[in-house]
Amino acid sequence: MEHIPVDGGFITAVNHNSYLDPLSYAHFQYNTGRVPRFLAKAALFKGGFVGTILRGTGQIPVYRESTDAATAFRSAVDAINRGECVAFYPEGTLTRDPEMWPMEGKTGAARVALLTKAPVVPVAQWGANEAMPPYAKENKLRLFPRKTLKVLAGPPVDLSAYYGKEPTAEVLRAATEDIMSAITALLAELRGEPAPAEPYNPRKALAEARRKAREEKRAAEAGQSPAAREERKEGDGK
Repeated sequence: MEHIPVDGGFITAVNHNSYLDPLSYAHFQYNTGRVPRFLAKAALFKGGFVGTILRGTGQIPVYRESTDAATAFRSAVDAINRGECVAFYPEGTLTRDPEMWPMEGKTGAARVALLTKAPVVPVAQWGANEAMPPYAKENKLRLFPRKTLKVLAGPPVDLSAYYGKEPTAEVLRAATEDIMSAITALLAELRGEPAPAEPYNPRKALAEARRKAREEKRAAEAGQSPAAREERKEGDGK
């Protein structure tokens, strides 16, 4: 908790691996006395119990791919300039990495950070994904056996190399990679195991899956599987 600023506006950038993890992270930060404002999908604000809570607590709706998309950006900047904490989930959604590591991040947090020069505190969390696994058929708590929820904040990410530069796609991408690298390093510490060399990219993974499917289809039409072809090559010494 020592890395959470005691005053002034700042950003936290958090990994996202469960629908439960906003609660574990919020509990962690409430204990520091700095209440975060979350950015959340606009659809969650439209009604029901969750929407009532989000609206009542002043959370920030994110309107994706619409004329209102810039509203969240302005709201985040204004909140930071008022000395508040704004929490970003840079991945934009639950991780789709099969091993639950952070994916490549989106550039929203970096964009706000470079405009405001606010500190960006990386935060990693682990355990909520075991209590409520993502993409399960039913979003139910699995309390037994007892789960341990861990949250770890690191020192602010040094983005000073990007200050004063035009916020081009390249600059924003580089700053985002620095942020995601810091989150991933903290998660590796929590998990006690090394992280992958490269972050998971859903688009690349989908393209690779489609490529393999095409190969399988062509091989099936030719009456031979790709695995069989590889074995044949090895047998022929090719």
